[in-house]
Amino acid sequence: MDIVERPPPLCYQQPMELKEVKQKMMAAMKAGKVVEEEALRTAIGDITTLPAHENRDATAADVEAVVRKMVKSVKETLKLAPEDRKAELTEELAVLEALLPQTLSVEEIVKALAPVAEAVRAAKNDGQATEVAMKHLKGAGAEVQGGNVAAAVKQMRGA
Repeated sequence: MDIVERPPPLCYQQPMELKEVKQKMMAAMKAGKVVEEEALRTAIGDITTLPAHENRDATAADVEAVVRKMVKSVKETLKLAPEDRKAELTEELAVLEALLPQTLSVEEIVKALAPVAEAVRAAKNDGQATEVAMKHLKGAGAEVQGGNVAAAVKQMRGA
């Protein structure tokens, strides 16, 4: 049986561990960055809650899941926020997004899908095309967000 070597994943960094989030919070505290410190403090609290109930340590997957949820929440709040809160929320959003592994942009996804471009275009609908795309991207080890993949598929299919 031959061992097939997989190419390196198409992402920019590994998921962040809880200890790294704590280190970032301490650095923000020492630097007097109040918004960053409070955003990280909230994230740490949320990250440690679930694993504590299950008698286990927080994993990088826990960190990513909690931070993605927080990013979504801040984005929704930002849409409805009064003007005087938008700067603070924008700063909080930047702090939280910096904790997440970088994912491929729509343009990068389109490039990564070049080997299966014909299959994506030939699919009966966007759902099937997205399935082809996701299968290819996961096989390549790419870090992607579903919304970006859907946008890339629509772009490739000319929709």
